[in-house]
Amino acid sequence: MVNIAPPARVPVLPDDEGLARTRVKFLTSETVEADQVREAILASWWRSKEFRVPADHIDLPYVADQDLDTPLIRGAAPVLERLGDQLEGQPISLILTDQTGVVLSQRTGDTDLHRHLESVELAPGFSYGERFVGTNGIGTALEDGRPTHVFGHEHYAENLENLACAGVPIQHPISGKTIGAVDLTCWRKDAGGLLVALARTTAEQIRQALLTHSNLRELVLFQAYLQACRRTTGVVLAFNDDVVMMNDGARQLLDPADQSVLLGRAAQELAQARRATATVSLTSGGKVKLYCRRVPGHREGNTAGGVLSVKLLDADDERAGVSLPMLPMFLPGVVGSAPPWLRCAHDVDAGYGRGDWLALAGEPGTGRATLARGVHLRRNPAGRLHTLDAGHAGPGWEEDLRRELLDDPVDTLVVRHADRLAEGDLDTLVTVLDEVRSRYGVNAPWVTITLDPESESKPELAGLLRLFPRTVTVPPLRRHVEDLSELVPLLLSRLSHGGHLTCSPAAMHLLMRADWPGNTAQLYRVLKQVAKRRRTGSIQPSDLPAEYHTITRRPLNRFETVERDAIVRGLEDADGNKARAAKLLGISRATIYRKIHEYGIVVPDR
Repeated sequence: MVNIAPPARVPVLPDDEGLARTRVKFLTSETVEADQVREAILASWWRSKEFRVPADHIDLPYVADQDLDTPLIRGAAPVLERLGDQLEGQPISLILTDQTGVVLSQRTGDTDLHRHLESVELAPGFSYGERFVGTNGIGTALEDGRPTHVFGHEHYAENLENLACAGVPIQHPISGKTIGAVDLTCWRKDAGGLLVALARTTAEQIRQALLTHSNLRELVLFQAYLQACRRTTGVVLAFNDDVVMMNDGARQLLDPADQSVLLGRAAQELAQARRATATVSLTSGGKVKLYCRRVPGHREGNTAGGVLSVKLLDADDERAGVSLPMLPMFLPGVVGSAPPWLRCAHDVDAGYGRGDWLALAGEPGTGRATLARGVHLRRNPAGRLHTLDAGHAGPGWEEDLRRELLDDPVDTLVVRHADRLAEGDLDTLVTVLDEVRSRYGVNAPWVTITLDPESESKPELAGLLRLFPRTVTVPPLRRHVEDLSELVPLLLSRLSHGGHLTCSPAAMHLLMRADWPGNTAQLYRVLKQVAKRRRTGSIQPSDLPAEYHTITRRPLNRFETVERDAIVRGLEDADGNKARAAKLLGISRATIYRKIHEYGIVVPDR
């Protein structure tokens, strides 16, 4: 018999009719109150919408060539076989997936249920990851990293609304890494609290079974990892080709990108020596001291992997160079505190402090010249800063350069769009800069150039870039969109011309969802357009252009753009009442519901 542990909390089955209405409200961008749907489900619905999962059909990727000889499958097979024998003839399906949600096996004791699961592609080879099918027991459990039950209309895809499922991630008993999930699925009408309890128990039995399939190499590495953890309270990681283990210190203090950097560096060091020490720069802006050692295997000459411990270098340590964590810095005329923008600002400021000439690479409109100006004003507020646009270089180009850098040198010169210079003008810039370095040495003016992202690889720029020790990449706005909460007030203060213009939370929410391909320059143009119509008060969603009321799923043609804009304005005229808006537009209510969903239109609150 299967030992079913009582669940910590028996899930309360949702009200079908009320939940169905709530789901429709969500899909048509109406406001959904927090008490109308479980918090975990609502969060998953939002992720599903961000993933642009279709709600009206199932279209999943298929993995044809699967490796079915893995420790997970070997460990899970006897557990699922025993449980399947006990549930034979019952309308319940036992499903095993890998860590991405790809179904590895599916055993169903009822013909009708099996046929239905085949129709919704819940079958071996298909991926039930949340990004493909939306909210469901498998994908949502893997996304949240905890046991999850999804009943009826809680599913994002309407094809799954007559099912109930309970999924539980399976963690490797040694590394703790999620390696798959077990899911139990049945008809919605047959669901009960024991479904979740049975899924939990099954996952735990599979985890225990995996211990018997763990090879000796992993056990040796695990023992070395535990010894390292006992010797220190700091950051500890252990790894080989198959597993990575880390303690809470590593998870809390290092983001995934930094973890990858350290593991890669440790692998390089241990390929050459049994023990190694290195100072490593992190992507988050600080430096650490890395101590790593090779773990010998159980046989002579074999290696079980490596163990590394990490010391965070303090700001006072001369070897660190950068404080950890980074603190916000004040740059006149510049705002932003998101980590990507903050790292960039610190890098430019540090370059100024060393006297290094810098190349600032980035997409148009990201604020490259603004950032250079802000650092100059912070470091030398009384000094002169001039800007030359190389994109407009003409007959007087050499004269302009000599005036700014040699005849009457400024303190800082920003050369914008240096990658757009013609060959002769580029040679002139290199010649003048060489002369400046020769004449002034370390007392030369600070020079920065701005480039488009891919320009560094152009052979014709090699002569210019040798004069600039480092390139700092300025991130696009979509990578630090949270900075809109600071950027928008700053730009509005410049545009309101003495008036007091603010941005409402609802309008700010719409702005933060946009992709901003034109970056901060595009944001400025949008706000400038809005400020022409509203000069005081608070910007409302209705003040924004129609395209910012939608979640863009694909490029629209001219007709679709006109149709979308008409629906947005119709909804505004009807105060968000869809039936009234449909009447005003001369279309049916069913059509306006479909179009709202198709274009991802955010319906204004009534």
